Amino acid sequence: MSKVSYYTAEGLKKLREELNHLKDVERPKASQAIAEARDKGDLSENAEYDAAKEAQGLLEMKISKLEETLSNARLIDESQLDTSKVLVHSSVKIKNQTNGAEMTYKLVAQSEADLKTGKISVDSPIGKGLLGKKVGDTAEIQVPNGIMKFDIVEISRD
Repeated sequence: MSKVSYYTAEGLKKLREELNHLKDVERPKASQAIAEARDKGDLSENAEYDAAKEAQGLLEMKISKLEETLSNARLIDESQLDTSKVLVHSSVKIKNQTNGAEMTYKLVAQSEADLKTGKISVDSPIGKGLLGKKVGDTAEIQVPNGIMKFDIVEISRD
């Protein structure tokens, strides 16, 4: 059973571009490498041929996984989402109750997550803990070193 993931138009476009690159550029390169290795003689003792075949197998597996991800991807119309509670593609400003630090995160699908740009996965412990919360709520999130408490300061869409 595959899991449906929700993406922004930008995230979906990146996935499609990566898949097209793998099919149109990397796949022909892998075939060429196999052909070149095959031309070098006896296949039973040709390590280059074995490596090229293995690389092709890994590439095909990656293509297959991307195709599966795309088949289960759904585009989110952010203008239709409720801003009163935290959902996928919400930007959430939270305040750490322990040290008073404020952070803003955008909850996204796992493949779009990038902590450097403030995008965290809805499947991460913090993402799961924030889902469904409203402004003024406190999210108690189980992390490896205990429980962290965050106050929900603001919820927005951008």
